[in-house]
Amino acid sequence: MGLTSAQTKRLRAEGHRLKLKPVVIIGQKGLSDNLHAEIDGALDHHELIKMRIPGLDKAGKRELCLGICARHNAQLIQSIGNVIVIYRSNPDIDRFAKLLGLIQQQD
Repeated sequence: MGLTSAQTKRLRAEGHRLKLKPVVIIGQKGLSDNLHAEIDGALDHHELIKMRIPGLDKAGKRELCLGICARHNAQLIQSIGNVIVIYRSNPDIDRFAKLLGLIQQQD
């Protein structure tokens, strides 16, 4: 599911409001299968997660971020310095469905 710019903006604000801490930290050795499993579990449980990535050049960071998002079917919400925020919807919990306008609010 592709997010609109308004939805991305809402998720970015929500990540700031919740004061998310990095759930996954990628060390200098890079990504391993265990780390990918940890990312999957975190996305299944939280939907919106913050990750700390190693200090790379701008192109390297962008490639790493896009690779993580592609492998985990997630959306890159924000990238500042060595910290990224990614989102993947989980239909079982739909924590952010109302925020994203995916369900109608009841009066």
